[in-house]
Amino acid sequence: MNNQFDPDEAGDERPMPEPFTGLQRFERRTELRQVSFYISGLIEHAALYNDLFYTLRSASDTDLIYLHLNTTGGDFDTGLQIINNMRASAAHVVTVLEARAYSMGAFLFLAGDELLVHDNCQLLFHSYSGFFTGKGSEQQAQAAAVANWFAKFMERSCQPFLTEREIKSILKGSDVWMDSDEIRRRLLRMARPVRPTVSRSRKRLALPDGGLQGESGMSQEAGDGCQGYSAS
Repeated sequence: MNNQFDPDEAGDERPMPEPFTGLQRFERRTELRQVSFYISGLIEHAALYNDLFYTLRSASDTDLIYLHLNTTGGDFDTGLQIINNMRASAAHVVTVLEARAYSMGAFLFLAGDELLVHDNCQLLFHSYSGFFTGKGSEQQAQAAAVANWFAKFMERSCQPFLTEREIKSILKGSDVWMDSDEIRRRLLRMARPVRPTVSRSRKRLALPDGGLQGESGMSQEAGDGCQGYSAS
Protein backbone atom coordinates (compact mmCIF):
# COMPACT_ATOMS: atom_id res chain seq x y z
CA MET A 1 0.00 0.00 0.00
CA ASN A 2 1.47 3.33 -1.09
CA ASN A 3 0.97 6.11 1.52
CA GLN A 4 3.17 8.64 -0.25
CA PHE A 5 1.53 12.09 -0.45
CA ASP A 6 1.11 13.54 -3.93
CA PRO A 7 0.23 17.30 -3.85
CA ASP A 8 -1.06 17.11 -7.44
CA GLU A 9 -3.60 14.45 -6.53
CA ALA A 10 -4.62 16.36 -3.40
CA GLY A 11 -5.44 19.39 -5.50
CA ASP A 12 -3.15 21.73 -3.55
CA GLU A 13 -3.63 25.08 -5.29
CA ARG A 14 -2.35 27.42 -2.59
CA PRO A 15 -1.22 30.75 -4.13
CA MET A 16 2.48 31.51 -4.25
CA PRO A 17 3.57 34.36 -1.91
CA GLU A 18 3.84 37.72 -3.64
CA PRO A 19 7.29 39.37 -3.81
CA PHE A 20 8.02 42.30 -1.51
CA THR A 21 6.94 45.60 -3.09
CA GLY A 22 6.96 47.95 -0.11
CA LEU A 23 9.87 50.09 -1.33
CA GLN A 24 10.41 51.33 -4.89
CA ARG A 25 13.23 53.49 -6.19
CA PHE A 26 13.18 55.87 -9.19
CA GLU A 27 16.15 58.00 -10.21
CA ARG A 28 16.15 60.97 -12.55
CA ARG A 29 19.45 62.51 -13.59
CA THR A 30 19.55 66.25 -14.21
CA GLU A 31 22.34 68.73 -13.48
CA LEU A 32 21.92 67.61 -9.90
CA ARG A 33 21.06 64.06 -8.89
CA GLN A 34 17.45 63.55 -7.86
CA VAL A 35 16.33 60.21 -6.40
CA SER A 36 12.84 59.14 -5.35
CA PHE A 37 11.85 56.29 -3.05
CA TYR A 38 8.26 55.15 -2.52
CA ILE A 39 7.32 53.54 0.78
CA SER A 40 3.90 52.09 0.01
CA GLY A 41 2.28 49.70 2.45
CA LEU A 42 3.77 48.23 5.60
CA ILE A 43 7.32 49.06 6.67
CA GLU A 44 9.03 45.68 6.83
CA HIS A 45 12.38 44.16 7.81
CA ALA A 46 15.36 46.54 7.66
CA ALA A 47 17.35 44.36 5.23
CA LEU A 48 14.82 45.20 2.52
CA TYR A 49 15.76 48.89 2.69
CA ASN A 50 19.53 48.66 2.23
CA ASP A 51 19.31 50.51 -1.11
CA LEU A 52 17.68 53.45 0.68
CA PHE A 53 20.23 53.39 3.50
CA TYR A 54 23.17 53.35 1.09
CA THR A 55 21.71 56.12 -1.06
CA LEU A 56 21.23 58.36 1.97
CA ARG A 57 24.68 57.64 3.39
CA SER A 58 26.57 58.04 0.11
CA ALA A 59 24.72 61.17 -1.10
CA SER A 60 26.42 64.52 -1.48
CA ASP A 61 25.11 67.93 -0.45
CA THR A 62 24.04 68.58 -4.05
CA ASP A 63 21.69 65.57 -4.09
CA LEU A 64 17.94 65.75 -3.64
CA ILE A 65 16.21 62.67 -2.22
CA TYR A 66 12.42 62.34 -2.12
CA LEU A 67 10.70 59.88 0.20
CA HIS A 68 7.07 59.39 -0.87
CA LEU A 69 4.87 58.03 1.92
CA ASN A 70 1.64 56.05 1.88
CA THR A 71 1.99 53.67 4.81
CA THR A 72 0.10 52.51 7.87
CA GLY A 73 3.39 51.97 9.72
CA GLY A 74 5.19 48.77 10.55
CA ASP A 75 8.58 47.74 11.91
CA PHE A 76 9.74 50.39 14.37
CA ASP A 77 13.44 49.43 14.22
CA THR A 78 13.42 49.76 10.42
CA GLY A 79 11.77 53.17 10.61
CA LEU A 80 14.25 54.33 13.22
CA GLN A 81 17.16 53.26 11.03
CA ILE A 82 15.66 55.16 8.10
CA ILE A 83 15.29 58.30 10.25
CA ASN A 84 18.86 58.08 11.54
CA ASN A 85 20.17 57.71 7.98
CA MET A 86 18.04 60.66 6.83
CA ARG A 87 19.50 62.85 9.56
CA ALA A 88 23.05 61.72 8.81
CA SER A 89 22.70 62.27 5.07
CA ALA A 90 24.39 65.24 3.38
CA ALA A 91 21.53 65.32 0.85
CA HIS A 92 18.45 67.50 1.06
CA VAL A 93 15.77 64.97 2.04
CA VAL A 94 12.15 65.75 1.16
CA THR A 95 9.31 63.72 2.65
CA VAL A 96 6.09 63.72 0.63
CA LEU A 97 2.78 62.80 2.27
CA GLU A 98 0.71 61.31 -0.55
CA ALA A 99 -2.13 59.58 1.32
CA ARG A 100 -1.74 58.20 4.85
CA ALA A 101 1.23 58.08 7.20
CA TYR A 102 0.30 56.28 10.39
CA SER A 103 2.46 55.30 13.35
CA MET A 104 6.11 55.02 12.18
CA GLY A 105 5.05 56.56 8.86
CA ALA A 106 4.17 59.78 10.71
CA PHE A 107 7.61 59.89 12.35
CA LEU A 108 9.26 59.38 8.96
CA PHE A 109 7.28 62.28 7.53
CA LEU A 110 8.46 64.67 10.26
CA ALA A 111 12.11 63.62 9.77
CA GLY A 112 12.47 65.32 6.38
CA ASP A 113 14.46 68.50 5.77
CA GLU A 114 11.46 69.62 3.76
CA LEU A 115 7.87 68.40 4.12
CA LEU A 116 5.39 68.29 1.25
CA VAL A 117 1.68 67.67 1.85
CA HIS A 118 -0.97 66.71 -0.71
CA ASP A 119 -4.69 67.29 -0.22
CA ASN A 120 -6.86 64.73 1.59
CA CYS A 121 -4.04 63.12 3.56
CA GLN A 122 -3.85 61.88 7.16
CA LEU A 123 -1.30 61.49 9.93
CA LEU A 124 -1.76 59.25 12.98
CA PHE A 125 0.45 59.34 16.06
CA HIS A 126 0.16 56.70 18.77
CA SER A 127 2.31 54.86 21.30
CA TYR A 128 4.31 51.71 20.60
CA SER A 129 3.05 48.15 20.87
CA GLY A 130 4.95 44.94 21.49
CA PHE A 131 5.57 42.13 23.94
CA PHE A 132 8.22 41.15 26.48
CA THR A 133 9.61 37.76 27.50
CA GLY A 134 11.67 36.46 30.37
CA LYS A 135 11.27 36.52 34.15
CA GLY A 136 8.86 39.01 35.68
CA SER A 137 11.64 41.28 36.92
CA GLU A 138 13.26 41.25 33.48
CA GLN A 139 9.98 42.16 31.80
CA GLN A 140 9.44 45.05 34.21
CA ALA A 141 12.94 46.38 33.59
CA GLN A 142 12.55 46.05 29.84
CA ALA A 143 9.15 47.76 29.88
CA ALA A 144 10.54 50.70 31.88
CA ALA A 145 13.56 51.05 29.59
CA VAL A 146 11.46 50.96 26.41
CA ALA A 147 8.96 53.47 27.83
CA ASN A 148 11.74 55.97 28.70
CA TRP A 149 13.45 55.44 25.36
CA PHE A 150 10.23 55.95 23.36
CA ALA A 151 9.38 59.10 25.35
CA LYS A 152 12.74 60.64 24.41
CA PHE A 153 12.26 59.60 20.79
CA MET A 154 8.83 61.29 20.70
CA GLU A 155 10.16 64.52 22.20
CA ARG A 156 13.10 64.69 19.80
CA SER A 157 11.14 63.70 16.71
CA CYS A 158 7.77 65.41 17.13
CA GLN A 159 8.33 68.75 18.83
CA PRO A 160 7.35 71.44 18.01
CA PHE A 161 4.95 69.86 15.48
CA LEU A 162 3.20 68.16 18.40
CA THR A 163 2.77 70.02 21.66
CA GLU A 164 4.22 68.75 24.92
CA ARG A 165 0.69 68.08 26.13
CA GLU A 166 -0.12 65.99 23.02
CA ILE A 167 3.05 63.93 23.43
CA LYS A 168 2.21 63.18 27.05
CA SER A 169 -1.29 62.17 25.97
CA ILE A 170 0.11 59.82 23.31
CA LEU A 171 2.50 58.24 25.81
CA LYS A 172 -0.51 57.52 28.04
CA GLY A 173 -2.25 55.69 25.19
CA SER A 174 -4.19 58.34 23.24
CA ASP A 175 -4.25 58.56 19.44
CA VAL A 176 -3.73 61.88 17.66
CA TRP A 177 -5.22 62.18 14.18
CA MET A 178 -4.95 65.09 11.76
CA ASP A 179 -5.80 65.82 8.13
CA SER A 180 -4.01 67.87 5.48
CA ASP A 181 -5.51 71.17 6.65
CA GLU A 182 -4.34 70.68 10.23
CA ILE A 183 -0.93 69.42 9.09
CA ARG A 184 -0.43 72.50 6.93
CA ARG A 185 -1.53 74.82 9.72
CA ARG A 186 1.10 73.37 12.03
CA LEU A 187 3.86 73.34 9.41
CA LEU A 188 3.13 76.93 8.43
CA ARG A 189 3.45 77.92 12.08
CA MET A 190 6.86 76.21 12.19
CA ALA A 191 8.15 77.39 8.80
CA ARG A 192 11.13 79.73 8.81
CA PRO A 193 14.09 80.48 6.49
CA VAL A 194 16.87 77.91 6.79
CA ARG A 195 20.37 79.27 7.12
CA PRO A 196 23.02 77.46 5.07
CA THR A 197 25.36 75.14 6.98
CA VAL A 198 28.55 73.38 6.00
CA SER A 199 26.90 69.99 5.47
CA ARG A 200 23.45 71.16 4.32
CA SER A 201 24.26 74.24 2.21
CA ARG A 202 21.53 73.41 -0.29
CA LYS A 203 18.56 73.64 2.08
CA ARG A 204 15.79 75.93 0.96
CA LEU A 205 12.60 77.46 2.29
CA ALA A 206 9.48 75.98 0.72
CA LEU A 207 6.76 78.55 0.16
CA PRO A 208 3.11 77.87 1.04
CA ASP A 209 2.08 77.79 -2.64
CA GLY A 210 4.43 74.92 -3.35
CA GLY A 211 7.21 77.07 -4.87
CA LEU A 212 10.76 77.00 -3.58
CA GLN A 213 13.34 79.65 -2.99
CA GLY A 214 17.05 79.12 -2.50
CA GLU A 215 20.39 78.88 -4.21
CA SER A 216 20.23 75.29 -5.40
CA GLY A 217 17.79 75.65 -8.30
CA MET A 218 16.68 72.05 -7.80
CA SER A 219 13.23 71.11 -9.03
CA GLN A 220 10.58 69.65 -6.77
CA GLU A 221 8.08 66.86 -7.34
CA ALA A 222 5.04 68.75 -6.08
CA GLY A 223 1.81 68.29 -7.98
CA ASP A 224 -1.47 70.17 -7.82
CA GLY A 225 -2.71 70.69 -4.29
CA CYS A 226 0.70 69.94 -2.79
CA GLN A 227 2.25 72.42 -0.39
CA GLY A 228 5.76 72.29 1.03
CA TYR A 229 7.46 73.55 4.16
CA SER A 230 11.02 73.49 5.41
CA ALA A 231 11.72 71.69 8.67
CA SER A 232 12.65 73.93 11.54
